[in-house]
Amino acid sequence: MTPVPFVRPYRPSDRAAVGDICVRTAHNGGDASALHPDPELMPTIFAYPYVDREPELARVLDDGSGRAVGYILGTADTHGFVKWFRDRWLPRVADRYPLTEYPLSDGPARTPTEEMTGLLHDPERMVRPELTGFPAHLHIDLLPSRQGQGQGRALMWAFLDALRAAGVPAVHLCMARANTGARAFYERVGFRELDVPDPGPVWYLGRSTTR
Repeated sequence: MTPVPFVRPYRPSDRAAVGDICVRTAHNGGDASALHPDPELMPTIFAYPYVDREPELARVLDDGSGRAVGYILGTADTHGFVKWFRDRWLPRVADRYPLTEYPLSDGPARTPTEEMTGLLHDPERMVRPELTGFPAHLHIDLLPSRQGQGQGRALMWAFLDALRAAGVPAVHLCMARANTGARAFYERVGFRELDVPDPGPVWYLGRSTTR
């Protein structure tokens, strides 16, 4: 019998798979493994802190045999998450990714790793006044072989349900403009562009948690 994929709550045993999915989708939706010598860098910024701080919100796409092949994760409170990231998360990982090795203040980042390390050390970039009405934020990623089959939508509905049950009215996300396929998906599930001035090539999108 062919295994049937399904959405379920995140389990600690999914952590390594979540990290792998993050890397394999982190470059505008494609594989970022060739860009960063340390495969843990991208999950350390965009995945692990969320499942460590708010695992109850995270959902994974199980391939039917127990292996996670997609995920959605995030925080119900961006302001609280940023404070926790600065005070608790960054001290745990800064020795592995020291900012002093990446002199961003001397000019533009020279490599993708330098750019990402700069983001790691600047969690306050996630707090913007234009996002006040959208206190939660999320990250969603599926392995390429699992995309276009309705599973991303199922993950999104599960996450929105969890946020709504927690009393969170709205959620936002930040995405690379180069990832046009993801933008089309977000529009199909009800996200709209938010007017957020930003120096980078990104869009901010948001929607209510009500289906």
